[in-house]
Amino acid sequence: MTKELPLVLASGSPRRLALLQQIGIEPDFLLPADIDETPVRGESPRALAQRLARGKAAAARILVDRDDDKANAIILGSDTVVAVGRRVLPKAESKEQASVCLQLLSGRMHKVYTGVCVNMPDGVVRTKLVETRVRFRRLSTQDTDKYLASGEWRGKAGGYAIQGLAGAFIARVIGSYPSVVGLPLLETANLLHSAGYPIQKTWDEDAVPAA
Repeated sequence: MTKELPLVLASGSPRRLALLQQIGIEPDFLLPADIDETPVRGESPRALAQRLARGKAAAARILVDRDDDKANAIILGSDTVVAVGRRVLPKAESKEQASVCLQLLSGRMHKVYTGVCVNMPDGVVRTKLVETRVRFRRLSTQDTDKYLASGEWRGKAGGYAIQGLAGAFIARVIGSYPSVVGLPLLETANLLHSAGYPIQKTWDEDAVPAA
């Protein structure tokens, strides 16, 4: 029997971890990758999402290769970019940034790009980009003020969390909902399966909690 390779999630996002756990995948290690996420001049939002996903996986690979406990691991990296046209919205760190994001999103359709990368110990790198369109209803001043007061926007791409309070603002989603949360599950499962990772190893009746 071929030895199962450990899985490293190159992210500190609790949302990505929870999404993996939702489909029965428990990473062996969490290794947040610290890279510069500044867009390159002229770089499109879709290209940025792909580059950052690959970059996070590559940065984690460097750390993994120095640690015998993580040797030969499969590394999963991902990044989500929110854009209005070609304008990339920040991962809001201030009320001012979040307010600008909400004003831009109000009453409009925008795009969410999530890049996923699987980095193999033999040097093979597989990537996938998922594009989802999201429409916000028109926001009132009270909507914006209350949401800003909640603090939920902090650190979120585009200044909102679709899985949280901001779900009340969403009029339509075309594409992958989990991708907007942080990780497209179908595409991630397919990438891991192609890499030889047993994504269904915990899918037996005794291991799945009752609904």
